[in-house]
Amino acid sequence: MLDFAGLGLWLNLAIFAGAAVAVWIAGVRITGYANAISEKTGAGQAFIGVVLLGGITSLPELAVAVTSSLSGDASLAVNSILGGIAMQVAILAFADMLIGRQALTSVIPDPVVMLQGGFKILLLSVVAASIVVGDTPVLFSGVWMWLLAAVTVFGLWVLSRTQRDRPWIANDEEVTPEKEEERARKEAEDSKRKSLREVGWATAGCGAVIIVAGYLLSRSGDAIAEATGLGQSFIGAVLVAIATSLPEVSTVFSATRAGLYTMAMSDIFGTNLIDIFLLFVVDLTGGADAVMNSVGRFEAFAALIAITVTAIFFIGLVERRDRTILKMGYDSFAVLSVYLAGLVVLYFLRDPSGGGG
Repeated sequence: MLDFAGLGLWLNLAIFAGAAVAVWIAGVRITGYANAISEKTGAGQAFIGVVLLGGITSLPELAVAVTSSLSGDASLAVNSILGGIAMQVAILAFADMLIGRQALTSVIPDPVVMLQGGFKILLLSVVAASIVVGDTPVLFSGVWMWLLAAVTVFGLWVLSRTQRDRPWIANDEEVTPEKEEERARKEAEDSKRKSLREVGWATAGCGAVIIVAGYLLSRSGDAIAEATGLGQSFIGAVLVAIATSLPEVSTVFSATRAGLYTMAMSDIFGTNLIDIFLLFVVDLTGGADAVMNSVGRFEAFAALIAITVTAIFFIGLVERRDRTILKMGYDSFAVLSVYLAGLVVLYFLRDPSGGGG
């Protein structure tokens, strides 16, 4: 395996920048392909956001998780996953600025997004409980992580069924599911000439670019972090999380600019659901002991930050108040404030020698 630390700071910076550009371009393209697949298959934006965008944009996190876990550094994988979840929700606050006069949560008509948020909070609560109580290995993974996997599978099944039912409908005629679907059809015009197979292969190509570039981002970012002398726990939760979250940044901004607000938020919440499930994968590949027994206060607080910012957006989705501050909704402003304040706390909780403590 290539030793990125031995490449030097400047070469790692060049690799990081090049990979970031590749991830951004692939993320922008994949949003259009996902929209085309949604149109050609009849699947809703929220479901596509979870299954397709969420799955593909989680590939860098998967690369980091498996690589770190197999190399005996499972705590780095846990830090990057939990840090990335909170960071990706904060991305939605910046995307809210693109709308300008309206709050993002006031223009999302699909109830599936709220269901995604509810399941995400439930899964993060399982993670926090496993850290506080401790875990017991059973069949190559901890008991709490088996529960996490079971709830994830159940959640995806419920989401697939709820997409057809739509038990909750927006009462604003400008933000109905039909209006959003009309925007999606207009946005997918360029891809209509391609067959579903062609769009599928193009999507797979973008996914391959994202996973390779995401791997390079995480490895070079880790080497850059090591050169700076900051603690591994903080680097995992911030720098590596930023690197692996670049696909979400590009896809969310592209979807928001196109008026596909449900797909934008569903991409983040869907990616988060899959990222949380990756903790189960980390536990399976992390050795004999349950991985949650090797983490502590730092990771528990990172999970609480992720729960809090998700809950704030959940409240905003239910309340649907269209008031803004600094070109973003009040809920987005609160999310950004909580996230930045949380980073300060995490900095002081970090263990410079390595783990989260």
